[in-house]
Amino acid sequence: MTFLQQGMLAALPLIALPIIIHLINQRRFQTIQWAAMMFLLAAHRMARGYSRLRQYLILFFRMLAIAGLVIAVSRPLASGWLGLAAGGRADTTIVLLDRSPSTQQRGAGTTDSKLQTGRQQLVRTLQMLGSGRWVLIDSATRQAHELESPEALLNTPSANPASAPADLPMLLQAAHDYVRGNKVGRTEIWICSDLRENDWTPESGRWSTLRDAFLEFPQGVRFHLLAYPQPAPSNNSIRVTEVRRQETSDGAELAISFRIARSTDSDQKIIVPVQFEIEGARSVMNVEFGGSQAEVKDHRIPLERTKERGWGRISIPADANPADDDFYFVFDNPPPRRTIIVAEETASEKPLQLVAGITPDPSLTCQAEVVSLEQLPVVEWDQIALVLWQAPLPTGAAADLLRTFVDRGGQAVFLPSRNPNDDELFGIRWKTWVGGTDLIPIETWRSDEDLLGRTLSGAALPVGQLEIRQYCAMAGEYTPLALLRGGAPLLARVPTKKGGVYFWATTPAPRDSNLATNGVVLYAFVQRALGAGAAVLGKTRQLDAGNPNGENPSTWNAVTEGDQGLSTESVYHRGVYAADDRLLAVNRPLVEDEARILADARVAELFRGLDFARVDDQAGNLSSLIQEIWRAFMATMLLALILEAVLCLPKVVARPVGATA
Repeated sequence: MTFLQQGMLAALPLIALPIIIHLINQRRFQTIQWAAMMFLLAAHRMARGYSRLRQYLILFFRMLAIAGLVIAVSRPLASGWLGLAAGGRADTTIVLLDRSPSTQQRGAGTTDSKLQTGRQQLVRTLQMLGSGRWVLIDSATRQAHELESPEALLNTPSANPASAPADLPMLLQAAHDYVRGNKVGRTEIWICSDLRENDWTPESGRWSTLRDAFLEFPQGVRFHLLAYPQPAPSNNSIRVTEVRRQETSDGAELAISFRIARSTDSDQKIIVPVQFEIEGARSVMNVEFGGSQAEVKDHRIPLERTKERGWGRISIPADANPADDDFYFVFDNPPPRRTIIVAEETASEKPLQLVAGITPDPSLTCQAEVVSLEQLPVVEWDQIALVLWQAPLPTGAAADLLRTFVDRGGQAVFLPSRNPNDDELFGIRWKTWVGGTDLIPIETWRSDEDLLGRTLSGAALPVGQLEIRQYCAMAGEYTPLALLRGGAPLLARVPTKKGGVYFWATTPAPRDSNLATNGVVLYAFVQRALGAGAAVLGKTRQLDAGNPNGENPSTWNAVTEGDQGLSTESVYHRGVYAADDRLLAVNRPLVEDEARILADARVAELFRGLDFARVDDQAGNLSSLIQEIWRAFMATMLLALILEAVLCLPKVVARPVGATA
C-alpha cells in the first residue's frame, strides 16, 4: 500500500496511547493487603478470565480506531503500482508517450484506442499524485514540451497519433538529457507504450548505457510503465509493395502490387473489399484469401495518357487498428537507373557491371558505365543514382565529387583495392588483406533493415551461403551490417545525413569470394542501392514517416486530408505532400506491421537495477488505475469505536424473582 501524505504516518506511534494511559492508571492506586478483600478476590477469580479478555478487546479497538484515523489522513492508495508515491511528491514528472501506429489499436467493444486510454489514465493518475513540473517527450519529435498541467496531455498536438515508429531508447536518452540539462530534483518518468519489439529494440547496446547513466543521478529517478501489450484479436492491414506507370496501346495504366495481412493465421477464407483512389477517382475489388496474408501483383487501373504523374490511396474497411487500413502512393515515369563503375581489375568490374545493368523490371531502364578517374569531372552527376568503386580511395577533386554526390542523396559503394594505402574517405580507410586456406564464415547480418533486409515476401537473402576466401580490414566509424567470424565487418554503412555510403570488405573476384557466382545477394544489394539512389532523381518519392531521407519537411504542403497534425509535424503523419515540383507519399514504416510483443521478463531485464514499477491496462478501460481508500479506514475507525463503546457498557444483572425496588 502507498500513501499520498506519507508524513502523516509519523503519527502511527500514537497507536500505543491507550496502552500508555492504561499503565498510567494502574500506577494511580496503591495496593493494600486487606483480608476481607482478599477473600472476595479469591471468590471472584473464576470469572476473571472473561473480564480480562473484555479489557483486552476494549484496548485493541481503541488502538484500531487511532490506527484507522492516522492511515485515513495519510491518504492511502489502492493500485497495482507498487511504491507508486514512495518518497513523496516529485519535483519533475516526465511522460514518455508512444504515438506509433500500433498504439491506435482499439479495445474490444470500444472506440477508444490504446493511446487515448493511456493519455486519460495518465491524466487521472498525475492529477492525484501532483508534481512541481510536468514534461512530455513524445515518440515522434522526441522533444521535451513542458505542460501547464496533466490535463494538457488531452489537448496538445504532440500527444496525438502519428505514423512514425517509436524508439524507446531514444526517448529515454531525451529524458536523461532533460534531467541532466535542467538539474531537476526528484524525478518520476512515466512510459506509456504497447511494448512492440520494433519500438523497444531490446537487443540494442544502448540499454546498458542508459541504465548506468540513470543510476548516476544522486537525486534518484523512478520509472513507471503503463503497458498495453494486448495483440489485436482480428485486424487486417494493407501495404502497397510496388506502383508502376506504363504505356499501353490504349493510353496508360497503373500496375499496383499490394499485400493484405491479418493478425490471425487461419485457414478460414475471408473476403476483403479493397478500394483504390486515384486523385479522387475510386474503384473497388474484392480479395479472397486464407492464411495470414495475400499478395496481389500488378492490379491494373487505366489512366489517361496525359496523366504522367499523380498520387493515390489504397484502403480497406476500418477494423481494430485504423492506422494500417490505408496506404498512400505516388507515381511518375521512372527515371533511368544509371550507375558508374570505377574498378582497378576486370575480375571485379565485369560482375559489377552485370548486376547494375540487368533491370529487375521491364518498365525500368538500367545503365552501367565504366569510367576512369580522368573522366569523373565530365560525368553528369545529376543523372547518376549509384557509384560502384573498386580502386584506391580517391582524394582531392575526385573525393569532393563523391561527397557532393552523396550529399545530394546518391548511393556510393566501395570495395577494397588490391593494394590498400592510408587514404581515407567518409572516415574509413582500408588496412590489410586477411585470408587463409579455409573459408571465413559469416557470423551475423542485419536482415531486418537496410540493403540486406528481407524481401517483401518475408524471405531472407542467402547471405550465410556466401563463401569468403579473404577480406580487407577497415578502420573508422561505421555501422556493421554483416560480420565475419571473429567480429570483422564484411559489409558496413557509414552514417550520413543524406544518401548512402557502404563498404564491402571483399570483392566479387573469384579469389576473394563467390559474390559473382552466387550472385543473388550482390544483385539484390546493388538493385536496392540503385532504387534508393534513383528515388531522389525523380519527381516522386515514397518515404517512411519520421524519416525525411534528405527532404526538407518545412517546405511541404499537404495534398490529401490524411491524419496531418501541425504543419511542423508533416513528416510524422501519413499522407501525400507537395514539395516544389515533386510529390511525396508518407506512410508507416514496414516494421510497424510486425506485431511481436516484448516478453515480460525481457522488459524487467531492460530496467534491471533501476527503481521500476509496471502495470498493464487495456484499451477502453474507464476505471482509474489508482484510487484513494481513506474512506474504508474511516469506516474501520468508526466501527472500532462502536465496538469499544459496546464492550464498555456495564453488565446487566438480573433481579431475583419477587424483589422490589
